[in-house]
Amino acid sequence: MSAVYQVTEIYIYPIKSLAGISLKSAKAEEMGFENDRRWMLINSENVHVTQREYPIMSQFYPRISDDKIKITFGDDSHEFLINEFLETPIESNVWDDKSEVFEVSKNSSKWFSDKLGFECRLVKILKNGDRKHESSRTQETYNVSLADGYPYLLIGTESLEFLNAKLEEKITIKRFRPNIVVSTKSAHEEDDFTTFKIGEVQFKNIKPCGRCIMVNNDPQKGIVKKEPLKTLSKYRNVNNSVLFGTNIVSLNSGVVNVGDEVVF
Repeated sequence: MSAVYQVTEIYIYPIKSLAGISLKSAKAEEMGFENDRRWMLINSENVHVTQREYPIMSQFYPRISDDKIKITFGDDSHEFLINEFLETPIESNVWDDKSEVFEVSKNSSKWFSDKLGFECRLVKILKNGDRKHESSRTQETYNVSLADGYPYLLIGTESLEFLNAKLEEKITIKRFRPNIVVSTKSAHEEDDFTTFKIGEVQFKNIKPCGRCIMVNNDPQKGIVKKEPLKTLSKYRNVNNSVLFGTNIVSLNSGVVNVGDEVVF
């Protein structure tokens, strides 16, 4: 008999706001899973670009092979080296957090600019500490990748089941862009997880995740709809924030696998 609390899915999103990659195993680091949101697109004002403004970004599909990342968009594709970057630092922001990043290459930036129809650059965060996020909940500062706020997002399976029971058009967990999906017994019980271990890694729950319009973007089509935010707001609105999933941090490095038990 399998454990009730067990990892069922693992995802990384190498380039912020592009499609994710499903993995069977991932290396957990302080700033997030290895290669998770280490890259992002910035506009001509060095501001990060996301699906909130450009839903079509969900149609760019990354794949990691050896030392390269290949991006497929429609019938076209582009690849770059994981360790590739230009030497001049760029000061950018992820929301209110200052982040030091480096352009990957002029060629990569041009490819994305041509596909998206506006000038943008593909940039990379190089090392732990190049972006720090101060938590309003804990007043602690965390080293984070280029994710919105925290290194990891965890969602319980029953939270999605509960939501889908209320939706006419069922959705998948991909709408919420989790890093770790865990089998649970009841909806949203992950909100109350404290400290727990998965595989080799100790995690700490920081706070439930407030959701935005981005969850209404159908990742299969790049089309923004009214759901699931409309339904979620009816029963998950807390202090004007619609909650789904929870933000967590890792307390050490190690490997997490699909099938690992969550130990409290």
